[in-house]
Amino acid sequence: MKGIYVLIIAVDKNIQPKIGSLGKINFEQGIYAYVGSAQNNLEKRIARHLSKSKNKFWHIDYLLGSRAAKIVKVSYKKSGKSEECRIAHELAKTQTQIPNFGCSDCTCKSHLFKIRDENTLNSELKKLGLKLCL
Repeated sequence: MKGIYVLIIAVDKNIQPKIGSLGKINFEQGIYAYVGSAQNNLEKRIARHLSKSKNKFWHIDYLLGSRAAKIVKVSYKKSGKSEECRIAHELAKTQTQIPNFGCSDCTCKSHLFKIRDENTLNSELKKLGLKLCL
């Protein structure tokens, strides 16, 4: 299945991991949403993100490599790659962007957001047609 996914990540304390070529980034304790896509086998991509044992390739791998970060929910939508940026643009209207994170292959400012309000996020994801799978 091809599609878009949003990982909801709980960071249980302030951390400053090195995120690949971006260097060290400060993450305050809280909830974050990461928008990604898999244009070949969405299920395997999500399973990879849920695994703690993996090579670090994408920015999100570095954040999820921290013991303080854990995926708590996953939403998805069957769609093409262009939907990934559309969802990121919509979330940027109401959530706090983490600059340059997860968007090295597009012109977006970010694909990772610090969540201000989980209820607002849940409503936005539903409105955008994403379904909860975890």
